[in-house]
Amino acid sequence: MQQFVRFELRQQFLTGHFSTSWESAMFWVLLLLTAWAGVLTSCILLLRAAAVASVPAPAPPDGSAGAGYRPDALNLYEAAYLAGGPRRVAELTLLSMQRGRRLLLAHTGWATVVDPVGRDPHERSVLGAFGPDGQAPVVAVRVAAARDEAVRILADRLDAAGLALPAAARGAVAGGVRAVRRAAALVAATAAAALCLPVDGTAGAVILGWFSMPLLLTLGCLAIARFETYPYSAWASPAGQRLLVALDRERGEGDPLAAVALRGVRALTDPALRAALA
Repeated sequence: MQQFVRFELRQQFLTGHFSTSWESAMFWVLLLLTAWAGVLTSCILLLRAAAVASVPAPAPPDGSAGAGYRPDALNLYEAAYLAGGPRRVAELTLLSMQRGRRLLLAHTGWATVVDPVGRDPHERSVLGAFGPDGQAPVVAVRVAAARDEAVRILADRLDAAGLALPAAARGAVAGGVRAVRRAAALVAATAAAALCLPVDGTAGAVILGWFSMPLLLTLGCLAIARFETYPYSAWASPAGQRLLVALDRERGEGDPLAAVALRGVRALTDPALRAALA
C-alpha cells in the first residue's frame, strides 16, 4: 500500500498535477491572507478613531465641558448643528422662515422671498443667497447658508464649550468607516478571484466559508461603530450628545422645528416640504 501511495505521489509530481494543485491552493490562501490584512488594518483604524471621538474633551479652565448649558438653554440652531452639522442648520433656517411666512418653499425645489428682512444672522445668510428677483433653487440657498460665516461662528462657540466634536475627530471616524467599507469590497473581490482559480479539490463552499469570516468582521465593526456613534457623534461630543438626548425627550415630539433640528427633514409630515428640501 505504501509503495502504491509513493508511486501515485511520484506520478502526480512528475506529471505536474501535484505542483499545480499545491500552487492553486496556496494562491487562494494568499488571497485570504490579503483580505484579512486589509480587514484588520481598517477595523483597527475605525475602532481607534471611534474611541478617540468618544473621549470627552478636556474641561475648559472655567468649568466642565458644556458648563452652563442645559437642554432648555440650547437653542434650535445649536441643536441642529450638533445633530446634523451645517446642512441641518440651513434646513432649519429655511423651515423656520417658511413657517413664519417670510419664505415660500415650493415642492418643485424653488424658494421665494416674502419678507426680505432677516431676524438673525442665519436668516440673513439665507436671504443673501437669493438673486435680485427673490427666487433661487433651494439647493443653492441651502449650500450658501451652510457655508456662511454665521455657521462657522456657531461651530466655534459649540467647540469652545466642549459640545461639538472637533473636525479632526470627525474626519478620523469618517475615514475609518470608508476604510472598512473598502476592506469589505476587497474581501468580496478576493473571494471571487479565489473561486475563479482552477479546482484543487477544495470545495467552493469551503472557500466561501473562509472568506465569510473577514467579511463578517467588517460588517460587525461597522455595526458597532454605527451603534456607538448613533445618532449625533458625527458632530456632537459626548457632552453635546447628552444635551441632545435630553432635548429630544423634552421637545422632540411637541415642537416640529425641534424635531427637524434633531432628526432632519425626515421628521416633516408634509410631503411637499420634504420634496422641497430633497
